[in-house]
Amino acid sequence: MTGLVQGKIAIVTGGAKGLGYGISRCLAREGADILITGRDGAAAEAVAAEISQEFGTRAMGLSADMGIKDEVEGMIERVVSEFGGLDILVNNASLLSPNVLLEQKTDEMLQRTLEIGTWGTWWAMRAAFPHLKARGGGSIVNFYSIDAQTGAWLHADYNMNKGAILGLTRTAAVEWGRFNIRTNAIAPTGMGQVFAQLAEDVPGFLEMATASNPLRRAGDPERDIGPVVLFLASEMSRFVNGELINVDGGQHLPGYVSVPHNLAEMEAQT
Repeated sequence: MTGLVQGKIAIVTGGAKGLGYGISRCLAREGADILITGRDGAAAEAVAAEISQEFGTRAMGLSADMGIKDEVEGMIERVVSEFGGLDILVNNASLLSPNVLLEQKTDEMLQRTLEIGTWGTWWAMRAAFPHLKARGGGSIVNFYSIDAQTGAWLHADYNMNKGAILGLTRTAAVEWGRFNIRTNAIAPTGMGQVFAQLAEDVPGFLEMATASNPLRRAGDPERDIGPVVLFLASEMSRFVNGELINVDGGQHLPGYVSVPHNLAEMEAQT
């Protein structure tokens, strides 16, 4: 441990599973006190206990639904009251609705996707703002996606959500930079919850999914994704603001094929 974020206070939403789990561990290993949130409060508490024991930093788990404004604002209030401030906000939480065609997506699917992603990020950033400002600055890391870059099939609502988050990221970078608050985004691909489950359940999925990746492997949440978030959260990136970093082994260059294998069947249901 080199202590890149020693003495800093962080929140990682969706920080108990998948990519968020690796990010939480990476920040804690480098000295940050951390609030881990998620809709699964028991998982968040278990990961916080693991982190405290392993790295010796303060860590707390909290049940919070990013689609509910009161819970998002309560999350910010809790970290300030328990730890004394806030320096780093990682808006990792997201939601994928059922994989159906654009014309089959419902308003309810879009609404929930936007609540967890766009609205949750909006509420968290605005609630965090006065506390980041009071600390003389800080870092916000938001999440974009290769799906939005490539217009991935079956993710119309998710892609729309990610586009909104990227626009918000850049506006905050412009407007809040005067307070030394840096706002950046990453577009990661790695062994998140859904990807890891598919790799476990579907024979050959991992090989197929990584075949077009220039590095020929899937990103590890703690060793590949977490360090980039750590970089953006630390003073190493003190002059990086409004940036989008692809953390995908170069996958965004060739893109990937997302056309569903059962397209004809799905179209017949429309």
